Amino acid sequence: MVSETTKTISVSNLIEEFENEQLKKELPEIYVGDTVKVGVRITEGNKERVQPYEGVVIAKRHGGIHQTITVRRIFQGIGVERVFMLHSPQVASLKVERRGKVRRAKLFYLRDRVGKATRVKQRFDR
Repeated sequence: MVSETTKTISVSNLIEEFENEQLKKELPEIYVGDTVKVGVRITEGNKERVQPYEGVVIAKRHGGIHQTITVRRIFQGIGVERVFMLHSPQVASLKVERRGKVRRAKLFYLRDRVGKATRVKQRFDR
């Protein structure tokens, strides 16, 4: 009975160690409202390239290795949202273009806005 509990503890420690190895060390501080440029790895056949995706962070979720951000942009007049796992190998780079000044944790209200109403004020103190 004792050997089973020590076995499960060691397995959970093993999983935790593996997750810590997979974490990216150099991620910038990202806040909701920031405009970010995410470099996404795309594989086409046997070629691999990095495609930039720029937009406003409207949500942050979870923590640790499961941390995600939702990025919204307007493409050809249509709102497009993508969810990125920050520690995924598909995310090649992440750069904050400008800081946004918002007072909400989730900016889902931007989905209902059109044109200049979707702009977020710039923050200069971070």
